[in-house]
Amino acid sequence: MTELAPSLPVTMQALRITSFGAPYTLTTVPVPPPPSTLRPHDILVKVAVASHCHTDTIIRLGAVPSISLPLTGSHEGSGTVVAVGSSVAADGSFKSGDRVMCGIPLGLCGSCRDCTATGTTDIEKEKRTGHYMHYCAQIDGHIGIQVDGVFAEYAAVDSRTSTVIPEGVSLLAAAPLGCAGRTAWRAVKETGLQPGQWLGIVGSGGGLGHLAVQFATKMGLKVVGIEARDEGLELTREMGADVVVDARKGKDEVVREVGKAVLGDDRKEVDHNGLFATGGVDATVNLSDADHAAGLACAITKMHGLMVQVAQPLEVKIPFMELILRDVRIKGSLQCSKEESDELLHFVAEHGVKVKMTPFYGLDQVEELEKVVSSGKLQGRAAMIVDPHQLQHEKEIVKPSQWFKAKT
Repeated sequence: MTELAPSLPVTMQALRITSFGAPYTLTTVPVPPPPSTLRPHDILVKVAVASHCHTDTIIRLGAVPSISLPLTGSHEGSGTVVAVGSSVAADGSFKSGDRVMCGIPLGLCGSCRDCTATGTTDIEKEKRTGHYMHYCAQIDGHIGIQVDGVFAEYAAVDSRTSTVIPEGVSLLAAAPLGCAGRTAWRAVKETGLQPGQWLGIVGSGGGLGHLAVQFATKMGLKVVGIEARDEGLELTREMGADVVVDARKGKDEVVREVGKAVLGDDRKEVDHNGLFATGGVDATVNLSDADHAAGLACAITKMHGLMVQVAQPLEVKIPFMELILRDVRIKGSLQCSKEESDELLHFVAEHGVKVKMTPFYGLDQVEELEKVVSSGKLQGRAAMIVDPHQLQHEKEIVKPSQWFKAKT
């Protein structure tokens, strides 16, 4: 039986992509889906905040294949649960009134290897169970990408990929944490570094980067931030990176500066070609889709070290010498499991991680939002306040300094 909140409307306002390359269309659509037909594992969320990701732009422009229109945009959302499906009501994972960070994958199959960890040893199964559910290949789609997203007053999301927001984390902060935060968190964790080791972050001053810097420093890692924008360099310093390097100086100078910071005056570990033989940072996370970024991330990483690739250019270009001569290992990373998402939000609350953003009030402000995003001057994330009443209601349980407004 579906658990419902009272007085749900039949229709709502939503920002829809109706034609690739055209602006969003603000229109009236049915509340998705009718509460009486909510699927067992789904929850219906009254959206409070929907933030903007670079992916939203490339989808609207038609650069992502196999996208069907019309489509409600945005995959970074937070809000309040107003209805839950029968399985959710039975297991009690969510109830009406819970604040939620929306999951991105919708409609997990529940039976593939990534959902169940079948076909593995007992030890592997313990490690894998739930860890890769968000990689399920049989999903209906990702919200705001293949299925309707959170640029709307209500959204249906999968409870198995969504996360209850703990006290101390605001709805405003939770929305960008839903993609930028999850992605940066897992990437830093995937490096496996221990306190005192060096982590390089290429693209350290963007929406993901400023979070990755904070996660890493608050875990006790030493951080080298690399950026190519003045605003990004400023934000990287503000977030506490130990060393900040301007990528516009070129690969050779970046490598030299990183080497000096990590190795000090001991240059014996740099060969005659300027490549690190055994020195450099212990691991690097690449968040930049610039053509040379992945190669640069490998170049500043020590021999036999790890580079975690998060950015999604059509082609990831890495010189053979990094892979073959220096044995730098490459690993991809995507979003977070449900358990990692829960860990992320509690870490944010406990360690005072701040989300930098520029808020816009109302779905009708989308053109202003996109102007700021396309200017190249944005620090952190741009966020759409869909329901300001929810933000007002939560003030008693959220620290006022948990997010901060970017300069515009």
